[in-house]
Amino acid sequence: NHLKNDFYVVSDTGVHLNINCVCVCTHIQVIVQRSLSAKSLSHAKAGSVLAGYLKLLPMFFIVMPGMISRALFPDEVGCVDPEVCLSVCGASVGCSNIAYPKLVVELMPVGLRGLMIAVMLAALMSSLTSIFNSSSTLFTLDLYHKARPKASERELMIVGRVFILVMVCVSLLWIPVIQTANSGQLFDYIQSVTSFLAPPITAVFLMAVFWSRTNEQGAFWGLMTGLVVGLIRMVLEFSYVIPSCGQPDHRPAILTDVHYLYFALILLALTCLIIVVVSLATAPISEEHLYRLTWWSRYSQEPRLDLAGHQMTSDPVNSDLSPDSDHLPDSWWQRAALWLCGLTGSYSGSVSPVIENSELNSLKEKPFWRRVCNVNALLLVTVNVFLWGYFA
Repeated sequence: NHLKNDFYVVSDTGVHLNINCVCVCTHIQVIVQRSLSAKSLSHAKAGSVLAGYLKLLPMFFIVMPGMISRALFPDEVGCVDPEVCLSVCGASVGCSNIAYPKLVVELMPVGLRGLMIAVMLAALMSSLTSIFNSSSTLFTLDLYHKARPKASERELMIVGRVFILVMVCVSLLWIPVIQTANSGQLFDYIQSVTSFLAPPITAVFLMAVFWSRTNEQGAFWGLMTGLVVGLIRMVLEFSYVIPSCGQPDHRPAILTDVHYLYFALILLALTCLIIVVVSLATAPISEEHLYRLTWWSRYSQEPRLDLAGHQMTSDPVNSDLSPDSDHLPDSWWQRAALWLCGLTGSYSGSVSPVIENSELNSLKEKPFWRRVCNVNALLLVTVNVFLWGYFA
C-alpha cells in the first residue's frame, strides 16, 4: 500500500473502486483483489485459509492420476522415443501432458466423459479470465493511463479489452514454446517460470509488510533487479534444449548445477538484499503514512495520511462515462465497436470515497472467529510442511 501503486478494480456493473496495493504480478493481484473484497479481516483470513486447504487437493487430484495414467499407458504417456512421442501427442520431448485427458477419454463412459471435459474447460476459462483481467488492469492503469493522463474511462475500458485480445494471441503463439520446454512437462514449466519471476515480487511484499523502513526506491530497484536476473535465467532455460536420455549435457553450469527451485531461493535473497541496501541509502517514509499498512501497525487507531502522488482519476470534463455523456455515437462502426466491448449499456456513477472509520471497523474481529482462523492457519502450515518434507 505505501509504495504508491494504484489500481482500479472494475466490477461487473462498471463501478470503479480505487484500491492502493503493491500488486505487480497478475496472480498476486488476483489474490489481493479477492482479499480486499472481504467485508472484514476475519473474512479475509477465512477465505485465504480455505483456499490453502483446497490447494492440498492437487496432490491427490493431479499427481496420483498422472502416476496411474503413466502405469496404464506406458507406451503413450510414458513414451521415450522422440518419433513415438511425436506421433502420439505432437511433441517429441514427451507426452506427460496428456496423462489426465487420456484417463478421462479412455476409462470414463460417454456421459461422464463429457461432464469431466466440461469441468476441465470451465476451470481453465475461470483461471484465464482472472489472469487476463488482472493483466489488462496492470497495463491500462500503470502504463497507458500514465502515458495519457486525460484518457476517459470509456477509452481505458476499450484499451483494456483490446489488450486482452493481444494477450490471447500471444498465449496462442507461445504454445509451441511450452511444448518443447522442460521435457514437455507442463507442470515443471509452470513451476520453473514461477521460480524465475515470482521471488522478486514475493520479496517486495514481505519487506513492505514486515519492515516499515522499506520505501519506494528500494522496492523498485529490488524488483527490477530481481526480474532482470530471473528473465536472464528464463532466457537461458529456453535457449538450451534438455538432452535426451544417454546424451551428454553441454548446457551452462547455472542450468545443470542450480535447480530452478534453488535458484528461486537465491533470487529471493538477492532481491531482499537490494531492497535493504537501497532503502537504507534513501529517505524513509514517515510513520504517519504507514498506519495499518504494515504488520506492526495493523491495529493502530491513528489517522493515516495518504502519500502525495499521481491520482488515477479520469478527466471529469472528457469522461465518456459521465451521466451527461452516456449516449451512442452516430457512426455505425463506432456503435459496433462499443457493442463488442460491452459499452452500450447504462453506467452507474462513481461511488463515494471510503472513509477512515469504515477502514477501522473492518479491522475489528470477534475473538472466537479470530482464534478459529489463526488455529487453522497454523494447522495448514504444519500440514503443508509435512507433505512437502515427506514426499520430497
